[in-house]
Amino acid sequence: MKAMILGAGKGTRVQPITHEIPKPMIPLVRKPVMAYLVELLKKHGVDEIMVNTSHLAPIIEDYFRDGEQFGVSMAYSYEGYIKDGVAVSEAIGSAGGMKKIQDFSGFFDETFIVLCGDAWIDLDITKALQMHRQKRAIASVIVREVPSDEVFKYGIVQLGENDRIMQFQEKPDPEDAVSNIANTGIYIFEPEIFDYIPSGVTYDIGSELFPRLVREDIPFYAVNLPFQWLDIGNIHDVWSVTSKVLSSEVKGFKMPGKEVMPGIYTGINMSIDFEDVNIVPPVYIGGSSKVEAGATIIGPAVIGANCVVESGAVIKNCIVEDYTRLSSLANLEGKIIFGSKCIDPILETQIDIAEARLEYMIADVRKSE
Repeated sequence: MKAMILGAGKGTRVQPITHEIPKPMIPLVRKPVMAYLVELLKKHGVDEIMVNTSHLAPIIEDYFRDGEQFGVSMAYSYEGYIKDGVAVSEAIGSAGGMKKIQDFSGFFDETFIVLCGDAWIDLDITKALQMHRQKRAIASVIVREVPSDEVFKYGIVQLGENDRIMQFQEKPDPEDAVSNIANTGIYIFEPEIFDYIPSGVTYDIGSELFPRLVREDIPFYAVNLPFQWLDIGNIHDVWSVTSKVLSSEVKGFKMPGKEVMPGIYTGINMSIDFEDVNIVPPVYIGGSSKVEAGATIIGPAVIGANCVVESGAVIKNCIVEDYTRLSSLANLEGKIIFGSKCIDPILETQIDIAEARLEYMIADVRKSE
């Protein structure tokens, strides 16, 4: 079976993380969120996966390559061009990306699935496909209820008889929303869908394709199944989803590494004496990291691989990128350390570590040795 993962967006709401990696590559406790999607698709018999890429495309393509290590076949459709020797991203919309692939090869010759590449899900895809086919739909959207004050984040649907979609609103103001039933960014299509997507133009699934299907009375349905949906839509979501995973609130999520003490997971090749440090779970510490005697780490927290947490450092409720040295003067709470930035995920603010002269406290291990 075939699927497409949408991976071309710039992820502006997740900046500055997406200045360095595309949104589908944001790590959810060490593994890119898109990797979990590929594993789920494989579990439900999907073995051919197309990915549209654009912003920082080589990072996705170099990680997944041809998909062999995941037991699937993968290929990529790049959206952009080269100017003066530099790759310039030029995404053509979610539906436009689908149409480009179809015009190129006719790849989508059977029922297929399309997923946004920025959410962790455990959807029963097999059951969703069954419901789609029972309704003889050309297009189906996997939906779920969201809080009424959060409808502005999503595409919102109004349902008629047998869950037929009667109206589709893209990110409406709460006072204008026709319901609180949201599009989760997971779709099932028949090849006939391409009759409603123009070629050679930028075209969006939510704001253009779906309203057209409603206007033209095309068989367009909602599929409402219970499942976990952890959307990484902004910087705050990066923290809240990671916190839920660490706190064992996400049923079925398999933590990486080894549980060396209750609620404390680590990679291999660690330098740490648990009798001489203060670690309060839940915590994950990546491989080849060193936590010196007298350091404190209070969870939920993720310390990346090849990190050093010096004696006296206090790290509470943080996500720390690989190769970070936290000096004995570090006292951090509720922060994401990524690249050159110290990010507050609650306030969604950021500080440039070098400009703020914080390198005495937060530095790259490779520069300090």
